[in-house]
Amino acid sequence: MEKKQSLSTKAIVMTALMAALTMVGSAMRIVLPLSIGGTTAFHLGNIFCALSGILLGPWLGGLAAGLGSAIYDILSMYIDECWITFLTKGAYGLAAGLVFWYGKKGWHYGRATLATTTGALVYAALYLAKSFFYNGMFKEGLVPQAAALTLVGKLPATVFNAVIAIICAPILALAIHSALKRNHLELE
Repeated sequence: MEKKQSLSTKAIVMTALMAALTMVGSAMRIVLPLSIGGTTAFHLGNIFCALSGILLGPWLGGLAAGLGSAIYDILSMYIDECWITFLTKGAYGLAAGLVFWYGKKGWHYGRATLATTTGALVYAALYLAKSFFYNGMFKEGLVPQAAALTLVGKLPATVFNAVIAIICAPILALAIHSALKRNHLELE
């Protein structure tokens, strides 16, 4: 007989906490003045998307990353894009979690860095595709060449956000995991 697995209260609380931290990290931003193809900003939300996947695993991490980012969009009047943000930022947490938790061999900086890098690359590809198709061609009505040109303005912030996440998330993940483990609060 197959045993049903349910979510613990600890897992639900940790998922909600990471969603809240992702939302707050997304709010800590400097918006760049680009009027074509949507908005672009330097922000700290990607750090928490990667942390969610590493600390919670792929499914809960993806949920926390997507939900926190979508809530930020809703509260910041990007309501029309919140569903896309939920999917793309959820993919960030999911990818980071899959890489980190696949074949789980312990908590190591290298694995956390690889997981964060993978999540950042997956998200960057999805974000730039969304900017090209949804913001550029669909919303702004740009021809493909013009929509592609708007991506040039998004690259600096996209790369900056990815690099900051790749630097900070692994360090924070190992420190947070160590603190959780000392206090018998890890989800393993």
